[in-house]
Amino acid sequence: MPSDYAVPSVGRAMKILELLARSQRGLTLSDISRRLALPKSSTHVLIKTLEATGYLKNSQLSGRFCFGLKLVSLSKMALENLDLREQARPFLRDLMVQSGLTVHLAILEGAEAVIIEKAEAPGMLRLATWVGRRLDANSSAVGKALLAFSGDDICGHSLASRPMARNNRNTISSPERLARELKKVREHGYSFEDEEGEIGFRCIGAPVFDSADVAVAAISIAGATSQIPNERVTKLAALVKVVARHISERLGSGLDLPESGGATARTRMRKAVRQLV
Repeated sequence: MPSDYAVPSVGRAMKILELLARSQRGLTLSDISRRLALPKSSTHVLIKTLEATGYLKNSQLSGRFCFGLKLVSLSKMALENLDLREQARPFLRDLMVQSGLTVHLAILEGAEAVIIEKAEAPGMLRLATWVGRRLDANSSAVGKALLAFSGDDICGHSLASRPMARNNRNTISSPERLARELKKVREHGYSFEDEEGEIGFRCIGAPVFDSADVAVAAISIAGATSQIPNERVTKLAALVKVVARHISERLGSGLDLPESGGATARTRMRKAVRQLV
């Protein structure tokens, strides 16, 4: 990145975190200031900011600083998402091939669904989506699938975090309508986004569960209305549900499952898919 865009204080904060990562017992303010050749006053401000936001914690007995729970939690989530993507990737590619549509894998963050993996069908209409893009949970198939199966507490907290987005006349933006929609999602096991995010496009999604039966992610297929006409929705929804179930089985089997187990799961999935298409 060009130096014109670098923020010195952010860079120094990162250096503090990197230094503490190499320390086994933590470091005092004086230790950090000396090792990084930073003024003690600015080091104090940075450390106190990191401590106030939960990224560092201070031992009252030794005066040493080490990683706080916030940083540990972020690391855990990053590893879990990496594992989730690794486990899901071959299934997403299979779904892309079988449906001929673009496939997304997303997680829920507040009132938004964040895309963490994408499999794009070659030669098809390219969608304006990418890994890292945030979608309004109330107007996306992955978002509605996640809200429907996340439990009342999480769903309520997510929706209360900000006013519901309204992208166009089709967007479900009232709590009452959304509650009815999520009830349908739970009953049918899949979500359907009918031009609610963008006119001319549709998506079909389904939840992905971990070994504790928690909806940790959702997958979806997306395409133009001509690619997902009304008469094709039922079969495509069944296809998405099959793939989501097999990703869930893969996660529930544990991350130490050998590759042969994954191959077997994909073989069973493909057999089920052939009965649908």
